[in-house]
Amino acid sequence: MKGRRAEIIDYLCGRMQHLYPQQECRHIARMVASAWSGDDESRFLIEPNEEIEITDLERLSDPLAAGCPVQYILRRAEFCGEEFIVREGVLIPRPETEELVMWAIKKAEDIQSPRILDVCTGSGCIAIALKKRIPTSSLTAIELSDEALAIARENSEQLQAEVEFLKDDALRGMPSVGGRKFDIVVSNPPYIPQTEIAAMRINVTQYEPHMALFVADDDPLIFYREIARASRALLSPRGWLLFEIHETLAEQTIAMLATEGYTNIELRKDFRDKPRMICCQPQRE
Repeated sequence: MKGRRAEIIDYLCGRMQHLYPQQECRHIARMVASAWSGDDESRFLIEPNEEIEITDLERLSDPLAAGCPVQYILRRAEFCGEEFIVREGVLIPRPETEELVMWAIKKAEDIQSPRILDVCTGSGCIAIALKKRIPTSSLTAIELSDEALAIARENSEQLQAEVEFLKDDALRGMPSVGGRKFDIVVSNPPYIPQTEIAAMRINVTQYEPHMALFVADDDPLIFYREIARASRALLSPRGWLLFEIHETLAEQTIAMLATEGYTNIELRKDFRDKPRMICCQPQRE
């Protein structure tokens, strides 16, 4: 397709208008048009009337029109100032998770060479971001999905962040790290009840891995409970456990952690003013 930059953006927005609000459509359209044309994204804003050509634009934009996330189409996602590889089979990093990373960094400030475990690492974004910002740390990350582990290792190599990636199951006690000690255990596990699927966008429900997102309605805290139990033995005496949580399950998660023997429990809201993160410590015996 040949036309003014503004016309290219309008065409792409027309293909996505059934999926996203107008402002989001235009943002996504500029991202893909920039990638496909080789133009800087800013030129679509400051030089909208300049004519360009994108070969086979209709075919290229078919996945967008079908609801495929732009991150999968471009095979990249930004997180904590780094560009991560993402493909179908791995969860796309979210901006609110960056706040969990920043909180973990704060907790590690007074620890020399902190030992950190990332549970349910997915793309490796949390572990890699922590290693990049705390170079003296030692990072271990576990994940059950072979596909996600492969992508996490690609990201580790690309971003030159040394992280030990292990295949393990957060629901089976994490035996691969048994006997070790960590100063921080951090996790963004699956936490969305399955009843919410019907109300969610197809770009999430039809493309992102359900095993990384959803939990059974009758036990939505299953990952938190099992990780908390395993972490009692894994955490150092003054260690911290940090979770990203579902905004409607904050009170239940706090109560569960208290029952499982945790203290100094703190809840924080994300930039959207939703309860999103919890930090706590195991009670000293």
